[in-house]
Amino acid sequence: MSEQPDAFFHDVAVTALSQPGVEPGTMMGFPCLRVDGAFFASCDHRTGDLIAKLPRPRVEELIDAGIGKPFAPAGRTFREWVLVDDRDEARWTALIDEARQFVSGQQ
Repeated sequence: MSEQPDAFFHDVAVTALSQPGVEPGTMMGFPCLRVDGAFFASCDHRTGDLIAKLPRPRVEELIDAGIGKPFAPAGRTFREWVLVDDRDEARWTALIDEARQFVSGQQ
């Protein structure tokens, strides 16, 4: 049996889930992470790509650097969300933590 597309996200999310107030959930049918009820990271369950909520300038920086892509489900771009399709554990861990800090007001 092949690995589920979102397995990498769940593996990397373990670190974030150890932080206070962080819990798993779903967002638009995708697995996600929330801190104190606010969504900050998700995964497209069809592709396994990371979706992270970050300040708009940071999203633009990641897109300009070729690390991320705009998150635009159904053609509507979410300006504070970036999609990352690589499978770099260190990068995902850092981006998920950066998103957690942003959403919880620690940034």
